[in-house]
Amino acid sequence: MDTQSRYFRLHRKDIAYFKFIIESYEGIAVMRTKDSHEAIVELMVAPGWEKDLEEVLDGLRKEMPIENISHFKFQNANVK
Repeated sequence: MDTQSRYFRLHRKDIAYFKFIIESYEGIAVMRTKDSHEAIVELMVAPGWEKDLEEVLDGLRKEMPIENISHFKFQNANVK
């Protein structure tokens, strides 16, 4: 199964809540923090769940700022 990685910048205080909400939708995506200081997270999206993830993100954007930074490359970033 090939997942698609998408990257987002959040406020540091929102990381745990964001992870809780994303992973509560079982199978939609797995999150990991790429840079805890910069509050950059990676979502590994399961195939076929992209539209559902966007709906969840749209809801979360009403509660917190979420900046899509998927156009950047993070090959050398440490996973924290």
